[in-house]
Amino acid sequence: MAGPLVTDMDHRQLSRDSLFLMAEVRLVGSEAEYRVKLRNLSAGGMMAEGPMTVQRGSQVEVNLRNIGWVQGVVAWIQDNRFGIALLKEIDPKLARAPLVIGEGTPRFVKPPISFHGIGPMRKV
Repeated sequence: MAGPLVTDMDHRQLSRDSLFLMAEVRLVGSEAEYRVKLRNLSAGGMMAEGPMTVQRGSQVEVNLRNIGWVQGVVAWIQDNRFGIALLKEIDPKLARAPLVIGEGTPRFVKPPISFHGIGPMRKV
């Protein structure tokens, strides 16, 4: 089965923001997940860095914070970094937004502690 063809012109015009987010990536059809660092993200793609071994053209799925699993194709590889062209555009602002607390949120993620009602701080 041939994967979708992705050319450099397909996604390079979309604006990218530099950032640092963690995400899980897996090859389509595989259960093995790899934790990677996302170095930039746009509506049509991202650059990931991590220990995962991929080949150009590999179909992957990425679990993005506040978005969920999205599908893409590895567009390029350099050392331990690789570019992923997404099959469907996303709203990259959602992935940068604070974590949404609710169903599916890991139990170790807790809302911030509220300091309302505490008087002025004194110098110690």
